[in-house]
Amino acid sequence: MTTTIIITICSLLLTAYLFDLTSSRTKIPSVILLLLVGFIARQASDALEIRLPDLSTLLPVFGTVGLILIVLEGSLELELHRSKIGLIRRSFWSALLPVLGLSLILATVLYYSGTFSFKDCLVNAIPLAVISSSIAIPSAKNLSTEEKEFVVFESSLSDIFGVLFFNFVALNEVIDVMSFAHFGWQLLVICVVSFIATIGLAFLLGKIKHHIKYTPIVILVILIYTVSKLFHLPSLLFIMLFGLFLGNINGMHRFKWISRLKPAVLNREVQKLREILGEGTFLIRSIFFLLFGFLMEMEDLLNLYSLQWAAGIVGLIFIFRYAQLKFMKHQVKPLVFIAPRGLITVLLFLSVSPDQVISLVDKSLVVQVVILTAFVMMAGLMMNRSARQN
Repeated sequence: MTTTIIITICSLLLTAYLFDLTSSRTKIPSVILLLLVGFIARQASDALEIRLPDLSTLLPVFGTVGLILIVLEGSLELELHRSKIGLIRRSFWSALLPVLGLSLILATVLYYSGTFSFKDCLVNAIPLAVISSSIAIPSAKNLSTEEKEFVVFESSLSDIFGVLFFNFVALNEVIDVMSFAHFGWQLLVICVVSFIATIGLAFLLGKIKHHIKYTPIVILVILIYTVSKLFHLPSLLFIMLFGLFLGNINGMHRFKWISRLKPAVLNREVQKLREILGEGTFLIRSIFFLLFGFLMEMEDLLNLYSLQWAAGIVGLIFIFRYAQLKFMKHQVKPLVFIAPRGLITVLLFLSVSPDQVISLVDKSLVVQVVILTAFVMMAGLMMNRSARQN
């Protein structure tokens, strides 16, 4: 039995690697194929009457670790200098507006479609308004440099804004001046924690001489994130600030205290860390989506009632995105198609407390929205490739 499980897991992960290799050519997002393979594995295990333990508790674990690694890997790739100020500003607003605006629109629709409180509707709507960096960033590999940087900035910031907004609404019984003051205090605390932790981790990265050095750094990052989350701090902000600091250490020579970290040595270590993160991110992301596909039920995919809602929500998502890009004078194609929902949507959905759950937003709806947005992105990228070739 153990041998069979090991062979199955290895085969699934090698299949995931094959999907990752071919996705740049086929333009089929690997998430669709991973979900499909996971779903088929579930049907096969049921048909063969293979009994497995409850794996649903593993989904949030792999999802959280995957989110940390994805945002860290993406922020390490971003270069901050004056020529990028315009890009950063556009990405900031392009990430913030949908999280706020689309969440409020969806919450209003849900509010007038049932007997739920507006606050509960908003808590359930926010996960559907967040762009998933775990799908968007890998799918942007073949775009132009500027488009790819925009997608990395936008999707990473969307994850951060989505988590911040979700926690703010979900954890405050009443939204008033005091709740905003408390939220401001949390931002200040996480900025201080981020500064101290970033300097400490950078120092360790440059000083550790042991042949095992990157794994402890990554573990410490995950630990700091998790402990910060226990205190309801916006800990994803720490991940992005840490990555931006390490990724731009060469441009900080004007700060005298930076020289104590030996930027030249640290930069070489960061390059190696980036390579290891790429490997780890692929592994965790693949396991997450394979597991998510394995846990999907046939009823989730074929629920026609939720499918109507999912189609309407997906239509609203891309209408809002088109209007937003036009209003902000962005290039519309192919960016309008890159608004997938995925890992972060599932994580936030699983984080909704039982007393805030509403019947309209269930597992079927979330699964269908994730799949439909991935299909729209796939079709858009395929059309974009054909247009460029012509």
